[in-house]
Amino acid sequence: MLSAKSLFQEIVDNDESFRLFCSIAASGETQGGWENARIAALVPESERALAPKITRHGADEDKHGRIFNALMRKRGVTPVEIPPETDYTLLLEKNGIGLAHDKLKRDEPLTVQDIVTYLSHSRVTEQRAADQMVMLRKDFGDHPEIGKAVRMISNDEDNHLAYCHEELLRFAAAGHGRAIQRTLRECALAEIGIYRDVSLAVMGHMGRILGWPKPKASALAAGIHAMYLYERVLGWRRMVSLAVPERRDALGGPASTAPEFA
Repeated sequence: MLSAKSLFQEIVDNDESFRLFCSIAASGETQGGWENARIAALVPESERALAPKITRHGADEDKHGRIFNALMRKRGVTPVEIPPETDYTLLLEKNGIGLAHDKLKRDEPLTVQDIVTYLSHSRVTEQRAADQMVMLRKDFGDHPEIGKAVRMISNDEDNHLAYCHEELLRFAAAGHGRAIQRTLRECALAEIGIYRDVSLAVMGHMGRILGWPKPKASALAAGIHAMYLYERVLGWRRMVSLAVPERRDALGGPASTAPEFA
């Protein structure tokens, strides 16, 4: 029977598929760390109080990258160059989700609207990350090899999502509500298409590594397309709602370290 748990178990049990999975994850997290560090450095003067939280967000992403690399070292495998069609963060940037790297590489202060855009895009992508980690925590939170990493990263992603909700609500109260809702909707509808394409690409590579028969690969692809259709019609709305989070000031302190991994 096909299930997310059985599929991921196959990936974890095989060195080559595990290597590709961790390489893809490490690359995305490291890229996210760089982006947040640059945004923190360029925050406009009127929002300087937000800079430490953005820095904390970036530090968490860097930590996650180190964790995935450490998991590969423990397995005795080295990172592999990831296929471009599996690079979620690169494809997001190419499709205008998040602040353009050209802008982040310049030493020019961002605008308040840039920060609103960054937070809106982060709210959508952090929802995706948090949901994925909830699924992994449910099935692999007690796994002897990856359980500790899954629990740590899942907790961080929940913090990141709470931070996005809280800060966007603050900006909405300051008069940016319409811009936030427009940006959230545009980003969510774009992200679900990119996520579908990346999921198909990743599962294609995993299927070749693991030797999945054509009926199994076809069933997985059909499931990914079905999920996309659901998100296109209804699921995207969950990615654009805003609510006061249970975790308040979730990124208000220093980033935690991961000495057992990094």
